[in-house]
Formats: sequence, C-alpha cells, structure tokens
Amino acid sequence: MSHPSSSSSWESWLERLRAARKTALVQDGKRKVHYLFEDGKEMAEEYDMKTGQLVSRKWREKNALGGSGKWQVEVGEPTSPLVGTLESELIKESSSNPVFMRKDTLTSFQWRIRNLPYPKEVYSVSVEKEQRCCVVRTTNKKSVRTALPVLRVPWGGLAQRTG
Repeated sequence: MSHPSSSSSWESWLERLRAARKTALVQDGKRKVHYLFEDGKEMAEEYDMKTGQLVSRKWREKNALGGSGKWQVEVGEPTSPLVGTLESELIKESSSNPVFMRKDTLTSFQWRIRNLPYPKEVYSVSVEKEQRCCVVRTTNKKSVRTALPVLRVPWGGLAQRTG
C-alpha cells in the first residue's frame, strides 16, 4: 500500500477516529467494535480473535427521516436478512448470482467473488485506472461485465501495491 497522499488527510481521519464514541465486545471468537462519529455515521468492525485480521466492516448513516439506514458492507460477506422478516419476503437476488466481497489483511486488500457460473479459466481481470475500478470479464461473453471499485483509503488516494 502506498503512503497517504497527504499527511493532513491522514491526520484528519485519525482525528475522526479518536473523536468517535467507541464500544467494543468479544463474542463468538470475534472482537466487535462499534464507532459512532460526530456526524451521526456509524462504522462496525469485527476482528478474528486468533489472527487479529479484520473480518468485516460495515457503515451506516441516518436516513432522510433521521432514522438508522441500512448497513452497507465494505469488507466481508454481505449479510442476508433473517428468515421470517418482512425484508426476506420481498423480491431478492437469486442465491446463485455471484457474490462480491472485500477482505483486508495486514499485507493486502483482496476482492473475492463466489458463485461464479463458469470455470476460472473463462474469466479475466483488468484494472481501469480512469474509472478507478477492477473489471471482471468472461471470454465466452455469456456473462455481464462487472466492475469492482478500487479501494479508496480514508486518508485519500488509491491503495497501490509497492515493491
């Protein structure tokens, strides 16, 4: 990962983290940390207790009426609604559709795709610098092209591999 593009952006992010109200607990082998920022945004992170790796990160902000909005998954697997809830009864994506998720480790940012309908040899991945995304394509042209956003680190700029 490259160094932050400017030290003031990095310092601004650190100040936001320091000023946030934090709550932490350990449950099911995971350390769960909830941040409530001064602007009302929330961030929830889960870390594996054995490895210390980030397992999930979600963001939520207030909706137009001031209530809590839906969680937006940034890292980890998207959560599915509980069976029996109204949300699970509505129209939803097929469970056979590809599932996209991001996983961060101490040494890398990873994007993972599950439920791909074709063998891995059929797919290619490229980076579109101008659009700031990774594009997954099929060679058989039977699948929709999908763009995965390139990580935008909180302190500004794109994450880049060095070395």
